[in-house]
Amino acid sequence: MPLLPRESPPNDGAPSTALMSGVFLFIAMQFAVDLVWDRIQGEVSLMHQGFEIMIGAVSLTLGLRLLLALRHRGQAITNLKTALQASQEEADRWRAEAAQALQGLGQALDIQFERWNLSLAEREVALFLLKGFSTREISDIRSTSERTVRQQAQDVYRKAGLSGRAELSAFFLEDLLLPPSPE
Repeated sequence: MPLLPRESPPNDGAPSTALMSGVFLFIAMQFAVDLVWDRIQGEVSLMHQGFEIMIGAVSLTLGLRLLLALRHRGQAITNLKTALQASQEEADRWRAEAAQALQGLGQALDIQFERWNLSLAEREVALFLLKGFSTREISDIRSTSERTVRQQAQDVYRKAGLSGRAELSAFFLEDLLLPPSPE
């Protein structure tokens, strides 16, 4: 799966901004052509020329501002893509570095679950609890009732001699999260 989309989302506003910019620049160009044409044709009132200059200047300003906004948006998107890519690379690097430790942790969990004589269903529920899933989420994932998940969680706590989810998490994580000992 690619990390970044190949195209911008259809509703990011860039096409409409570019179109509006083009319209304003076209209007400004038309007023400039009209002013030149009026000069060639002969005398035109000063008020008429002033009005056309004002409309042309406003259109030109709006068109250029929209183009500038579009450019800034493009730079922001590029910066976000770069940051996302860097974040993804860092996450991949962490996963690769932690893979061996995570594998060892998984084995340690299995050994402890065996010591507690957890059934296969109880092991599954215990893992989901450690991952932070709610009983409703676990019941949805496992296609069981919430009542069943609550009962299995209680069985896990009873067999482990723990009072609840917090103690279950602390049992496995307490030593992992200790600050480094001073040397």
